[in-house]
Amino acid sequence: MSLPARPTVRPNTVNFSSGPCAKPPGWSLDRLSGALVGRSHRAKPGHARLRDVIDRSRALLGMPAEWRLGIVPASDTGAVEMALWSLLGPRGVDMLAWENFGEGWVTDVVKQLKLKDVRVFRADYGLLPDVTQVDPTRDVVFTWNGTTSGVRMPDGDWIAADREGLVVCDATSAVFAMELPWDKLDVVTWSWQKVLGGEGAHGMLAVSPRAVERLHAHTPAWPLPKIFRLTSGGKLIEGLFTGETINTPSMLAVEDQLAALAWAESIGGLPVLIARSQANLKVIAEWVAASSWAAFLAETPAIRSSTSICLKIVAPWFTTRDPAAQAATAKALAALLDREGVAHDIGAYRDAPPGVRLWGGGTVETADLAALCPWLDWAAAQVAAH
Repeated sequence: MSLPARPTVRPNTVNFSSGPCAKPPGWSLDRLSGALVGRSHRAKPGHARLRDVIDRSRALLGMPAEWRLGIVPASDTGAVEMALWSLLGPRGVDMLAWENFGEGWVTDVVKQLKLKDVRVFRADYGLLPDVTQVDPTRDVVFTWNGTTSGVRMPDGDWIAADREGLVVCDATSAVFAMELPWDKLDVVTWSWQKVLGGEGAHGMLAVSPRAVERLHAHTPAWPLPKIFRLTSGGKLIEGLFTGETINTPSMLAVEDQLAALAWAESIGGLPVLIARSQANLKVIAEWVAASSWAAFLAETPAIRSSTSICLKIVAPWFTTRDPAAQAATAKALAALLDREGVAHDIGAYRDAPPGVRLWGGGTVETADLAALCPWLDWAAAQVAAH
């Protein structure tokens, strides 16, 4: 059988990484020209920039007025770990894990905090755990969207409205691309470098009034590093949620995030961001439906991520190879497209099943994903022949 011809149409933007993610369309370094470099973030202009990131993020997401939102160090990881170290302990904890980031939070709670009353509900890559087992009298920790598995929560219906425990949600690859039920959540975290394509190092921590009550009432049994402290003298450090960051932020990154927020506002806000991401998933779904070699890692449509779109290789030329050869073949496919300059960073996460991972957040143009699909078929045919 002859190999398919090498495609001639290329994506205009070829960055399909799942973090850091593609910059907003039309982005250039000129957008950072107003950055307050060399200035203190504590000075009035710097503080105003940080407060602007908080206020515009809240407005764009439609966050309830009674929630607090702050900028924290160490990206989404820092935000989640601040919440875990500060809030957990008074109740038993249910942990949901279906990919490596969820497993990372399990490690934090079981091996680092060493909490005794922990239940872990796991599922393999491509599946969700049985959420009906979650006990509303206990705290629960989970990722809304599995960045390395391409599996998302379809909704928050499983979370009890009259719950007694707190719901801690790592939403870093979901926020700005999926609807979040704020009334069912108590802690929501994300990073700048995901859906809006910001720069790294900074995270966002949103807490509900119920979470604030826990912070006031609960003193952790373990020492808290300064970087994790959300209270002082038993009271919430309110400044953290008004732009007084714990450590020094990059004002270049702050300017970049403001530019990303401005772009999101200019196109119509959250509904349009969600629609763009859904359109990206639709393009890939239509291509997969006609593909002879690729399939979604998440077989159930309702739980497929529209941001971290994870594909597995199902053709006999792949499945009949041993696991080491499968991993090498998948890497070869991604490397070929990288060398061709049509798709950077699309290999599956190192701990996930071998395959392809495409970012489909709103900063990615649907036309670019459509242009990539023939290249995926071409590259698959090349590696299958070797």
